[in-house]
Amino acid sequence: MEEVAQEVPQLALVAVIGFNGHVFSGLKIHPDKEHLIYPLGCTVIIKSLRSGKQTFLQGHTNNVSCISVSKSGRYIASGQVTFMGFKADVIIWDYEKKEIYARLVLHKARVEDLSFSPNDKYLVSLGGQDDGSIVVWNIESKEAICGSPASAQSAGHCLTIEYTNLNDEIFVSAGNGTLRVWELDLPNRKIRPTECQTGQLKRIVKCLEIPDDDNYFYCGTTSGDILKVNLKTRLLNSCGPVKQKFSKGVNTLKVLKNGDILVGSGDGVLSLCSGGNFKTHKSVQLEGGVTSVTLRGDGQQFYVGTEAAQIYSLGYTDFKPELIATSHNSAVKDVAFPFGTSELFATCSQNDIRVWHTETSKELLRITVPNITCNALGFMQDGRSIFSAWNDGKIRVFTPESGKLRLIIHNAHSMGVTAIAATNDCKRIVSGGGEGQVRVWEIFQDSYRLIETMKEHKATVNCIKIKSNDKECVTASSDGACIIWDLVRFVRNQMVLSNTLFGVVCYHPEEFQIITSGTNRKIGYWEVYDGSAIRELEGSLSGAINAMHICEDGKYFVTGGDDKLLKLWHYSDGEVTHVGIGHSGSITNVRICPNSRYIVSTSADGAILRGKILVSSDEAVNQANKIHSGRVESRVSTTQTRILQPEARERESGRKTASNGHPHISAYKSVMDKAKVAQLRSAIGNVGDALVIVSLGAETGAFPVCFSSS
Repeated sequence: MEEVAQEVPQLALVAVIGFNGHVFSGLKIHPDKEHLIYPLGCTVIIKSLRSGKQTFLQGHTNNVSCISVSKSGRYIASGQVTFMGFKADVIIWDYEKKEIYARLVLHKARVEDLSFSPNDKYLVSLGGQDDGSIVVWNIESKEAICGSPASAQSAGHCLTIEYTNLNDEIFVSAGNGTLRVWELDLPNRKIRPTECQTGQLKRIVKCLEIPDDDNYFYCGTTSGDILKVNLKTRLLNSCGPVKQKFSKGVNTLKVLKNGDILVGSGDGVLSLCSGGNFKTHKSVQLEGGVTSVTLRGDGQQFYVGTEAAQIYSLGYTDFKPELIATSHNSAVKDVAFPFGTSELFATCSQNDIRVWHTETSKELLRITVPNITCNALGFMQDGRSIFSAWNDGKIRVFTPESGKLRLIIHNAHSMGVTAIAATNDCKRIVSGGGEGQVRVWEIFQDSYRLIETMKEHKATVNCIKIKSNDKECVTASSDGACIIWDLVRFVRNQMVLSNTLFGVVCYHPEEFQIITSGTNRKIGYWEVYDGSAIRELEGSLSGAINAMHICEDGKYFVTGGDDKLLKLWHYSDGEVTHVGIGHSGSITNVRICPNSRYIVSTSADGAILRGKILVSSDEAVNQANKIHSGRVESRVSTTQTRILQPEARERESGRKTASNGHPHISAYKSVMDKAKVAQLRSAIGNVGDALVIVSLGAETGAFPVCFSSS
């Protein structure tokens, strides 16, 4: 990865939507109280709470498994997982310089937990199940001082580790049947453990919390109770709550200045408990199991991370959660922009479809269908609906402003709908299934009709692209064939064969060529007229190419795949011009936004990355204006929404409309914000009187949609 990045310039990473909520205690507040620190894949993200600006710490070769921040805030430490038989790195980051201070390599396969000593002298690291050792590192010399097995041979695996607040030479470790207090003997370079006596209690401890005075420490267990242990005598002091345990175990603990304890449990409940008898005073239900709680300042405000990849902000007094960041918590399958606007985009994953504002990365709309995965989606060109393909064999069409289900096509395909596309006149949908069939559907207001089924593919249809005149489409399949179909006679025009599982296909904007890619790591150029091969490029050194998209002027295209690299190619030269680094999972899909300024890519780890295309903004806007102008003019005769003069519009619609209005605006039940429209029009580029951007009211949870004028 590093060799490739050195040869060509890197794409500038602008924003990341994502949070790995499965890392326990992975969400941290920096001591400056102004920045959130959290992991996403192999990246550590530092996000400003005021401006929302993100900084990315990239250096790990695999997923980050734990994070720790020093008491002074000078250092951040992060550990990773890796493959069996390989060493897992611990990286210490210099917070001010945002660069690697030290890379510590000793543990095998996984780093389970990390903790800084109170005066930033030492870092203690805990290896995972296959390593089972504790190592103390000298931060100044960047070397290991000593190490020891984390638990006795008769005990289980150690799961967590925590330094005391007043002494650089004492820390605590806990896990499955093991609870130890360690003392560092620096002259002899040894660490010496003392077992804590818990009597008849046998517990699996998942988290530790040590109050500022170092008199006691608290242990959260998988049984749903909390142990309070005397740090000096190493004896169990109390255990509770006695009756009402915390459901699905205690995942995280935080002790406040007044002695109360914040408890995050596996069932998604955040509780405020008494430090004495563990009685619950307040509680709130969140989405997903709570895995992280971090205090801002003295605890008047705190942030909570959950397994559902949600980050909440709460106050001590009102204890009401405010959702400040959301993201997908499983693989993102597809991404789509509405026709003619780059202001927003939609993504789909297991259980849901989400619509995002591009500039702010805020979630605007969520459409949830539980326990089902959405494989593909798109926007109708008139902006009135979102069509989607689901693995239960159904096609669902939703309204974009409210997410209401408008139409559902039952049993569209027997083995799940795997690919979908809509014609430019918004009257037909072409779908592909896991069984290899391609079906054409006619869509009415509240009903549908199956027009034709085309049965030449023998395996899953992975991608469908429709020509701009709606008379032809191309499908890519895992059977090693790309077929160009006639959508008037519903027969095959051409077939492209290759020794690969085709994953994606794209028309060149001039529609005389197609480009394909798949598991053979090759990018193929083909003639549409006769299906002959033009050229073949080596698209990747390792792993299949899963995603591809061409910009609207046809000069560049972008690819991504299992090698986790985003590559921007010059179409005519066949050369890589830029490489994007940042994904830690396989790239599943990619889109160049309509104004050609950004690339949005999605990956199997649930991340959505937005990178900047390094071309001048004037050039990009001019290109977008020409393309949109040409497209709208070419659609005059084929679409329902024809471009007319204002007087003709009034006669045709039968009612008074504004000179730049849209006859169907009443369907959205929203008032047009003229200032916002002017601002967005200047951002996208106004194409005469052909485009109108409508900003729907925030109170309805709606979002801007770009229409062609009536």
